[in-house]
Amino acid sequence: MTFELLSQIVDVEVIARGGSVRRRVVLRKRFGAGQWRKLKGVVTIRLANGRIQRAEIHWYEAHGIGKVGMKVKRYLD
Repeated sequence: MTFELLSQIVDVEVIARGGSVRRRVVLRKRFGAGQWRKLKGVVTIRLANGRIQRAEIHWYEAHGIGKVGMKVKRYLD
């Protein structure tokens, strides 16, 4: 499902870093070498059907590359 971020991501936590990131090999091949981390946070999003919802999202991030692979893990309200 596609979505658009409407607010800043808050309550950001690192879930995994370095060798603990399971998709590290795929990320390195697709986006390049970097210190990959998996993070989670809370944000307000607009879904493809126009509904506005608060959700917990997960994504991967590396310095110099940015955020990739954002996905909604659960809706909060």
